Amino acid sequence: MELLEAILKRRSVRKFTEDAVTDDELRQIFEAVRWSPSWSNTQVWEFIVVRDKSTIEKVVSTYVDKNPATRCSLAASALIVACAKTGIAGCYDGQELTSIPNWHMFDLGLAVQTLCLRAHELGLGTVVVGLMNHEACKKVLRVPDGHEVVAVIPIGRPAAPPKDGPARKSISEMAYIDTFGKPMF
Repeated sequence: MELLEAILKRRSVRKFTEDAVTDDELRQIFEAVRWSPSWSNTQVWEFIVVRDKSTIEKVVSTYVDKNPATRCSLAASALIVACAKTGIAGCYDGQELTSIPNWHMFDLGLAVQTLCLRAHELGLGTVVVGLMNHEACKKVLRVPDGHEVVAVIPIGRPAAPPKDGPARKSISEMAYIDTFGKPMF
C-alpha cells in the first residue's frame, strides 16, 4: 500500500470482528511508531496495550457518557492507551520554551498518526478516543506522575469495508501564500 492510498483510505473504525490482533502485528505497528519525529528527538510517547477484558472495561468506564466509541472499545481486540511524558518536549531544564505549551501533545499526535496509518496498512482498524476522564484512566492504569493519558485507541479487525470519507476542505481553504487568507492555489 502506498502512503497516499493509506492516507486517503484510512477511516475511524467502530465495528470489529472477534479476530484478535496479534502480538506480531502490534510489534510491527510500534516499530513504525518509534520512528515518528519529535521535539529534539525526545520521543515522549509511551503506550499501554490493554488486552485484559476486565481492564478494558475499567478503561471504558472512564469514557464520558454516550461516547460513540464505547461499544467498539469493549469489542476491540485491544486498547492502546497513548500517554506522553510531560515537561520534556518544548522544554529545556524543565521550563517550557515554546509560546504554545504542552508540546508533548504535538509529538504524541505525530506518533498516533503513524500508529493509525501502519495499523491500516496491516488491514486493522482504529479510532482515536479522547472524550473521557483522563485522570480516572490514568489511575486505572497506574500511570505515574510526569505522564499524561491523552487518548485511547481501540484496535481490531474491521467488521465491514471502509466507507468513502466525508467531504474535505479544498486546498484554497487551508493553504495560503505569504499572508493568512491569500489562497496559494
